[in-house]
Amino acid sequence: MIKLCVGADSIADLEGWIAERLAVMKRRGEAPEQFHTTRMSPKRTEELLDGGSLYWVIKGQLAARQELLDIRQFTDADGVSRCQLVLTPTVVPVVPRRMRPFQGWRYLPAHEAPADLTGGLGEVAEMPDALRKELRDLGLL
Repeated sequence: MIKLCVGADSIADLEGWIAERLAVMKRRGEAPEQFHTTRMSPKRTEELLDGGSLYWVIKGQLAARQELLDIRQFTDADGVSRCQLVLTPTVVPVVPRRMRPFQGWRYLPAHEAPADLTGGLGEVAEMPDALRKELRDLGLL
């Protein structure tokens, strides 16, 4: 599944938001849990929970992913149906790919999912996002 990470300038921003949210939950005495709330609920729940991830688009590029652990339906205080995408708190950088803006989320077929920036590409994961983007734009990544 692909979703825009609105407001984030980098993977580090996303990681910072996650760390802060988990810390707040801990301070409140709540069990820390990473989730993202959406209005619409995905229909392919079984497929997504069978090793699927939420891929984040940051600043126009598919940049990172978080593994999906659960998908929960709920009704908010205003009586509106919503969905929580429960995620691992670990953000995994992926081989960047340019993405145009879109609303909501999109399904990402497994065969189209970008590779993680690990193993031999681990050094690339340590680069600043702007440098990775420039190298990708030049066709070097």
